[in-house]
Amino acid sequence: MGMELWLTLAVLAGAIYLFVTEKLPVDVVALLVMASLLVLGLVSPPEALSGFSSQATITVAAMFVLSAGLQRSGALLGMGEALARIRWPWLFALVMMLVVAFVSAFVNNTAAVAVFLPLVISAAIASRKAPSRYLIPLSYAAQFGGVCTLVGTSTNLLVNSLAIQSGRAGFGLFEFAPLGVIFVGIGTAYLMLVRNFLLPDLGVPEMDTDGHGGPFMVELLVPEKSPAVGQRGRDVVPADAGPVSVLQVIRDGVVQPSRHVELQAGDRLLLRGEWSRIQALRRQLKLEHDQVARDLEGHAGAERLHAEVMVAPGSHLIGHTLAGMRFGHVYRVRVHGLQRQRAPLRQRLDHMPLAVGDILLVDSTEKALRTLRDDPGLIVLGERAQPRIDARRAWTSALVMAGVIGTAALGLLPIVASAILGCVALVVLRCLKPDEAYAAVDWKVVMLLAGVLPLGIALEHSGGASWLARNAIGLVGGMGPVACLAVVYLLSSILTEVMSNNAAAVLVVPIGIATAESLGVDAKPFLVAVAFAASTSFATPVGYQTNAMVHAAAGYRFADFIRIGMPLNLIFWIAAVVLIPRFFPF
Repeated sequence: MGMELWLTLAVLAGAIYLFVTEKLPVDVVALLVMASLLVLGLVSPPEALSGFSSQATITVAAMFVLSAGLQRSGALLGMGEALARIRWPWLFALVMMLVVAFVSAFVNNTAAVAVFLPLVISAAIASRKAPSRYLIPLSYAAQFGGVCTLVGTSTNLLVNSLAIQSGRAGFGLFEFAPLGVIFVGIGTAYLMLVRNFLLPDLGVPEMDTDGHGGPFMVELLVPEKSPAVGQRGRDVVPADAGPVSVLQVIRDGVVQPSRHVELQAGDRLLLRGEWSRIQALRRQLKLEHDQVARDLEGHAGAERLHAEVMVAPGSHLIGHTLAGMRFGHVYRVRVHGLQRQRAPLRQRLDHMPLAVGDILLVDSTEKALRTLRDDPGLIVLGERAQPRIDARRAWTSALVMAGVIGTAALGLLPIVASAILGCVALVVLRCLKPDEAYAAVDWKVVMLLAGVLPLGIALEHSGGASWLARNAIGLVGGMGPVACLAVVYLLSSILTEVMSNNAAAVLVVPIGIATAESLGVDAKPFLVAVAFAASTSFATPVGYQTNAMVHAAAGYRFADFIRIGMPLNLIFWIAAVVLIPRFFPF
């Protein structure tokens, strides 16, 4: 063992220590590793900086932008809203996992979970079910869906880049798919079987997940295709909708007896309840907010906001009705709800005289909100971006993503080239602004990839990979390549549970390649083992970004992940050892 090897192993040990202890952010550790290798002369300056020009790094950055195009346009939101209409818990769980797994095969799985997380929580609460029964399956489905394609996770792209860097053939866009689909089936079947007795029931949070506190009175229109048509007013609110009540049914401006009247298209329902519950009921019954004044929509591409606006003491609005003062046209907003602390309203919202302390929930643009702030008779209490689907941008973003995947799958362009062209197309077609495209990139992941790639080069050049392979695989080397494959997968899986999945892949890929060379077999099965093991981390909340997201959202304990994730890790390990050689022979 020469000095070069000792220095490389010292840098490796330091990197593992810092990654595991998290004394520094992972991107800082990666850059520290790169600087150490350069200062110690273990890599040349071009090799140290090669991570920034790597196909994996650039493709990962581009995929973040492509994912943002789908996310910001509301394309994924539409899928989530359709999912929320499923009432049976087992079917909701099954469809949710399959949909998220499919989306995560093409969209960064962290972005996919970020979109579906609030939708799943909202749907669960609206149905009076514990979100904790669904969020771990959401995270796991995003992980085993991501292994189905080359672009499903940054780890797959990183392993592919390391393979090419070592002089071997890379992977095709859908080369992982046959094996990945089987893993999706295995993971989904396991979670469906154990969800009732291993997933914790942490209760239904008593909170408004949209941030609008207190009960609102909301007036909604019954369209022709609504399931509410033909139902009696007393029966229109399902038993599982929570504390939502029908105050009045209004037909042609006349109040009807709400308990006994059969609803017709064009009727208006005056509802009272928490905003999130009413929104869930609105989606379920396909009810609509009043759209009588189309000119209040504003620019089609403008971001819509929801804001709570209070009627201030001494306001010029006190005693006036919304209709009488033409409130919507004056302020260029739509009133979606009204909150009053005293007796509940029992007439149309726009015919109710306003009083001090009334809170209006308005749908507006930022420009209209500035007008509300400038009015001394109103107090803007809070605002938040309103989730919405922009049909043009959604379809354009989806077509651009399909074009990127299609051109790469057909071999017309390398994936890195098609991904870059897709990013340019999103900006040119105004699906994303340039600032939004830059903001969409998770630069920590980019820096991590760029910083740790030189470590793989140093391990290979110094002979460190061969040395680690001899010592790590030495005990089972005589048992054949399948036993060595099992050790490589297990090593990757263990490291991924305690450090970044990308860092674990960079450490184990050289070991896998060296192992294959020592056995005289193809390295591809070992590369697949590393990619799959590093992309599926189930046993700890810190092993993968999506686990950390649902851990905080649902209030899981560390032990919850161990109890349900450890058996799944073992199942995937056994499945990988059996199936990888069948799809990727030695």
